[in-house]
Amino acid sequence: MDTPLRFTKMHGLGNDYLYHFGEIENPATVSIKLSERHFGIGSDGIILIEPSETADFKMRIFNADGSEAKMCGNGIRCVGKYVYDKGHTDKTELKIETLSGIKTLKLHTCGGKVDRVEVDMGKAVASEPVTLDANGQSVTLTPVNVGNPHAVIFTGDADKAPVDSLGPVIEHHGFFPDGVNTEFVTVRSRTELRMRVWERGSGITMACGTGSCASVAAAVKAGYCDKNTDVSVVLDGGTLSIRVLDDGTVMMTGPAATVCECEVYD
Repeated sequence: MDTPLRFTKMHGLGNDYLYHFGEIENPATVSIKLSERHFGIGSDGIILIEPSETADFKMRIFNADGSEAKMCGNGIRCVGKYVYDKGHTDKTELKIETLSGIKTLKLHTCGGKVDRVEVDMGKAVASEPVTLDANGQSVTLTPVNVGNPHAVIFTGDADKAPVDSLGPVIEHHGFFPDGVNTEFVTVRSRTELRMRVWERGSGITMACGTGSCASVAAAVKAGYCDKNTDVSVVLDGGTLSIRVLDDGTVMMTGPAATVCECEVYD
């Protein structure tokens, strides 16, 4: 290509994406190519920031396997940082259009740059726990919808959970015809969870914002945590603060960081 595609690599607690302002051709193919960590730039996918008729900006998410995701909690925080830091807006409260609805962001700045973002993630719907057969193993999980599907598995030690082996089995289980994100969660206290995640379309990632919201919603439903209380979700990449309100609305607060600028010629 004569004109390079420009991307900004950003991450929310290690959940890293390549961000591009505007539309591109064949985004699924581009995501597969650039996300490869040995022969590409390396990321969990790409995120496009486009104009919106109903919000300040629109966000489109393509996973490392090329599939399009409805929502990404870590990603949307980085979208807020991107548009503010690069001068596309001077607003500190934004509406972002996603495939799971319009989300409201509150940007917190330090030294003229965004360092932390609070996101109204909408309502989380935690269903009754179900027990599934996963390759001969009986697994009890709580299905949660946070604009995208999640399966929350409570376990005694998330650090020793078989995320890499059980995660893909649950993702492709017939109970979830469209696939599912799978969280392995240990309850440390009423205000702290430890969580590891297998993300649909990307595999193991260091953090998952929607997964953190789903985990706290499931913990509230199970009586492990309380509504209207900040719960720390400790991820491989750091910690998010999640609060479930009386009506089921979930508020997520966490950091966003820029890694580097990239130009792609081919």
